[in-house]
Amino acid sequence: MKLSLKTLLPARDLGWNRVRAVCALTTCHNKLLMKYVPGSRIGIFVGAAWYCSADCFAMASRGTLFSLSAETLVEMPRNPRLSLGLALLSKGYLDEDQLRFAMARSQREGLTLETTLVECGLATEKQLAAARGTQWGYPVLGQDAVSQSVAVDLPLTLLRAFFAVPLHYSAKARRLVLGFVYRVEHSLLQAIEQMTGLRPEPCFITLSEFKEQMQRVTAVSGYEEAAVENPGTATQMARTLGGFAVETAAREAGFSKCNSWIWARLVGKTRTVDVVFALRPTASAPQPKLSTAFSETVASLG
Repeated sequence: MKLSLKTLLPARDLGWNRVRAVCALTTCHNKLLMKYVPGSRIGIFVGAAWYCSADCFAMASRGTLFSLSAETLVEMPRNPRLSLGLALLSKGYLDEDQLRFAMARSQREGLTLETTLVECGLATEKQLAAARGTQWGYPVLGQDAVSQSVAVDLPLTLLRAFFAVPLHYSAKARRLVLGFVYRVEHSLLQAIEQMTGLRPEPCFITLSEFKEQMQRVTAVSGYEEAAVENPGTATQMARTLGGFAVETAAREAGFSKCNSWIWARLVGKTRTVDVVFALRPTASAPQPKLSTAFSETVASLG
């Protein structure tokens, strides 16, 4: 029986030019025939694009990382139309005199309004959470919802940065309930939806409940997270990703932007690794600012 090289190829003859162009990196020089065998596990998919090796994936990711890094310059944060002080007034938790007093003291001592209200005993954590729910139009969950252990495949670095914590998470049921303390971070919601396919359901909880629930959050089996505080240039970030791609034997990858973070996910046969790059230093605690409209409203009360 006479064999030829053509008998080893798929029945449909793609031609050598098309075979060489399979890798999405146009400058790819890897011509190993084995990577084109049907059913082969070699290579990394990023959406519909396929890269024949970790090196090609890393080189191609430079453009994506550069583009995501540049988006920081046009970041447009979302803010609620109703200030926290007016929300507290509308719910009857404060009267006008108390609000004026707290406003004056917070400005004099350089504290946030929330801190001043709690320190002076003018509002409780529960009342602040209820007021934030009114601000953003999302529900406030009680203590009974913040008492269950939750296993997730989400980067805790991002959750801590935005004071958000999973209260219920089921990849099978495609449901995620996410409790926020200070504000609903829409970039985090969008990133989670993009990376996991789940649409998070935001709600509000107190700071004490957040700290308590974070102690109950664990990672699912086979999941790891790596936070890079000083990622460097897009080229350096790409090299870092390439290293993780080799370590995890990655077969799929995805990218998302979350405020001042870039979130990259590498999925291998037995491991999933989330690599989060901090594009700029993030504050350890949020610093809510009083809007001009709020200041004018409080001033008008006098």
